[in-house]
Amino acid sequence: MKTDILGVAFDNIAPDEAAKLGAELAAGRKAAYVVTPNSEIVMAAGKDSALMSALNGADMVLPDGIGVVYASKILGTPLSARVPGIDFASGLMEKLSKKGGSVYLFGAKPGVAEKAAENIKAEFPGLVIAGTHDGYFDDDADIIADINEKKPDFLMVCLGAPKQELWMQKNAGGLAVGVMAGLGGCLDVFAGNVDRAPEGMQKAGLEWLYRLYKEPARIGRMARLPGILFKAAGQRMRGKSNG
Repeated sequence: MKTDILGVAFDNIAPDEAAKLGAELAAGRKAAYVVTPNSEIVMAAGKDSALMSALNGADMVLPDGIGVVYASKILGTPLSARVPGIDFASGLMEKLSKKGGSVYLFGAKPGVAEKAAENIKAEFPGLVIAGTHDGYFDDDADIIADINEKKPDFLMVCLGAPKQELWMQKNAGGLAVGVMAGLGGCLDVFAGNVDRAPEGMQKAGLEWLYRLYKEPARIGRMARLPGILFKAAGQRMRGKSNG
């Protein structure tokens, strides 16, 4: 079931359901793609029709940010849960590892994907690392050729928004993959370069606060996040008025 949050049609599903659906998409081998918008991406999509099209063209749209979940409540159409992209990736890789499935890691700075591959292989021993490539390129033809040669079940696209969403939408028709997902900085987490918040903060939806503590330079971006709540409240009020 889809839930509209400021123009973005989110899937209203729990994390375990998302991983299960991801495995089904991977088995379908149709180069399905998954997006994981947070508040910042939703707000950017409101001003960028190409990004909005890429988000709503995805086979699965998961609410990565707690701000999206709060906005859904303000709008009177509450999402059941936040589904962080990294949790979706981990859940899907766990399922694939039990069947000898494969993953290709694409994105981040040189060397990051290779380190992430080592850690992922250690965490999911049955998973095949089909290949890796950093996110620095002028022409992606060779990268696409390599991905198609390896034919991974799961392609992690970690180029940052909106580049990763636009890249997946553009290339979906020419990729020999099961499913791919735009996962931002997930490779840095898997590589051990960035720590996730303690589990308690994750459950409380306070990962943003932990990241701000670890990376104070993000204050400018964080300061813009309440905008989604104000925009949702305004839309709700206009809807009541019109009603």
